[in-house]
This record gives sequence, C-alpha cells and structure tokens, in this order.
Amino acid sequence: MKKIIFVLLLAGSIHNLYAQNTGQKSEFMSNKTLFEELTDVKKKTDKFNLYLNMQAGFDARFRNGFDEGAFKVQQLRIEMKGNINDWLSYRYRQRLNRSNDGNNMIDNLPNSIDWAGIGIKLSPKFSLFAGKQGVAYGGFEYDLNPIEIYEYCDLLENLSGFMTGVNVGYNVTPSQQLNLQILDSRNNSFNDTYGVTADALGNLPDLKSSKLPLIYTLNWNGNFNNVFKTRWSASLMSESSNKNLYYYALGNELNLGKFNMYLDFMYSQEGIDRNGTISNIVGRPENHNTFNTGYLAVVSQLNYRFLPKWNVFVKGMYDTASVTKASDGVEKGNYRTSWGYLTGLEYYPMETNLHFFLTYVGRSYDFAARAKALGQENYSTNRISVGFIWQMPIF
Repeated sequence: MKKIIFVLLLAGSIHNLYAQNTGQKSEFMSNKTLFEELTDVKKKTDKFNLYLNMQAGFDARFRNGFDEGAFKVQQLRIEMKGNINDWLSYRYRQRLNRSNDGNNMIDNLPNSIDWAGIGIKLSPKFSLFAGKQGVAYGGFEYDLNPIEIYEYCDLLENLSGFMTGVNVGYNVTPSQQLNLQILDSRNNSFNDTYGVTADALGNLPDLKSSKLPLIYTLNWNGNFNNVFKTRWSASLMSESSNKNLYYYALGNELNLGKFNMYLDFMYSQEGIDRNGTISNIVGRPENHNTFNTGYLAVVSQLNYRFLPKWNVFVKGMYDTASVTKASDGVEKGNYRTSWGYLTGLEYYPMETNLHFFLTYVGRSYDFAARAKALGQENYSTNRISVGFIWQMPIF
C-alpha cells in the first residue's frame, strides 16, 4: 500500500509539472480522484471510493522554554466506502499509525479500526448501520474528521469514540434526524479499562463487569435552513453493578456565509472513572480507578473565510475534572481546571479540501489545593505547527 501511494503521488507531481512547463492548463485534482487524474478516465460508479486521510507537519513545542521540534504525521487513515445499490452501503476506516493488535478486545478488533460495517436503507425514513462505528455522541467538534482537529479538549481526548454494535436512524423530516444506538461500551477488557489489579496478597477488588457492557445513545441532528444546526445526545453506559456512566452533549453550529462557528457543551458523569484524569491525580485507590467522577467541557471555534482560499480561526476550550461524591478516602470537589487557546491561518489552493496551516496551540492546567496536596503542580504548554491536511481522493 505504501509503494502504491508513493507511485501515485509521484506520477501526479510529474503530471502537474509537465502541464506547467508545456503551458497546458493544470487543474490537478480539481473535483477528481487521483485515479481519474492519472488515467483521464472518469469514474462512473459510487460503489467504491478510496481516501487517504492525512495531517502532517512540523511541531515546535514549548514548556518552560523550548522543548522539542520535530516533523510528525499526526493522522494517517485509509478509508473505503461506497453505495452498492440504492439500499446497501459500507464504510471502512483504519488508522495506519496505530497498533493493529486485536487480542483481548471485546469485539475482536484493534483500536486502529474506526469504522467497519454496512449500512442498510430500510425505508425512506429508516436506516440501519451494523458493525464498528462512531458513537453517536453530540457536538460538532466530535463529529468532524479527526484530521481536521489540531487539538482536542481533555474530555474528547480521553473519550472512546468508536465501538461495535447497531445504529437505527429515523429521518423525522429531511432536515431532522434521530438516531438510537446500542454498542459495546468499551474496546478493552474490564480490568484493563479500569485499572483493576490485585493487592499484595493477590486478591482482586470486589468490582465486577456488567454482564451486558453496552452503551445506549439517543442522538438528535437538526438543520434549520442551513443557518443553525444541532448535534445533541444523551448516553447511558452500563459497566459495573451500580456504577453506570452518563454522557451528555449539546452541539450547536451557526453558519453566516463567510463566518461560521460552533459551540459544544459536554458533561460526563462516571460511576467509575473511565476518563482516567482523576485516577491519575489521586492515584488508584483500592486497586481500581476512582469512583464518582465528573468531567465538564466547553469548546468553541470561530472561522472567517475572508478570501475564497484563505481562512482564519480562533478556538477556546475549557475543562474541569471533579469528584462528585467522596469515596475510598478521595475528597469531593474540583481537582483540575484546564484551558486551551488556539488560532491559525489556513490556505486552500484547490477545490479539494487540501489545505496548508500555520497554528498556535496553548494549554494551561491549574490544580486545586486538594490536588496540589497530592503533589500536582500547575503548568502550561505551547505549540507552533505548520503543515498540511488532506483527505486525498485516490479512487
């Protein structure tokens, strides 16, 4: 696969260079796949579409001064999808720079696979998707292609977003959709997910996995004249006896021509600490993750397309990590508050979504007195990145 991609890119570059030197009009990759560009044969089917999702560049990182500078491929995903006929479709996406080990996974699939399933159109209003898929959480940042994100908030960074199961969609109207989804609640085993370990005598804590470790999600996607859109959801995750997890998200987007923005509110209430931030701060009491934690996040991004090929954006993130009820000697209250502040400039040279970027990412982490008593200290990080993002249409 790597050799094929290299040859295609090399051939495309030679074609473009030849067109420039001979005075021919070059519209390389203008609403075409790489296959169409190289063969000059128009693709006439939607049964097979192949993409390479990429985000790569140079990062300069700072923490108490300059820390590291390096070229990195942050995202590299291969994606295949298509419509076999008017009622059957499929989608497959896998991250190439992650482990492909599926051993001990509850669904027998590695975490590198995001999507692997089929879609069935049951009627004009009802549809079904079965297989591994994105959890139908609300929020616009969560719903974006991961290659488009320069930095996630803490809550989303620690959220498991791809699980195996079924989703039933219902189009209430052409612009209003409801989704009911039932998926596995985790990828790894219960013990690995929640840090369950034996004590010095080899005894495991009295904490057992649910016999139906599933997540149930109700999702509403609304569209009001393409000006205001919603991505709202509520989820219940059954993990252990009397230790459920609840996740709520309210995503809102406003589109006003050259200007658009989204504002997402997210809250995770966890009977047993799935996120892991609190458990890392206080240590793992009683040989398992902390009980009764809560995570709040607010994210907003504003984009202004001041020229057809140029976009400027600013983004803010706010996260809190708290204990909602004291247990195992862990005090109730807020333990950490974090902020994120981003800005950047993007250039889109072609009609495809290829764009080059220059961004700044700042993060600040403030710990409450109860966390500082456990050895935590406030800190900040900064990053300047330059690179490119492209969902390259190969076929």
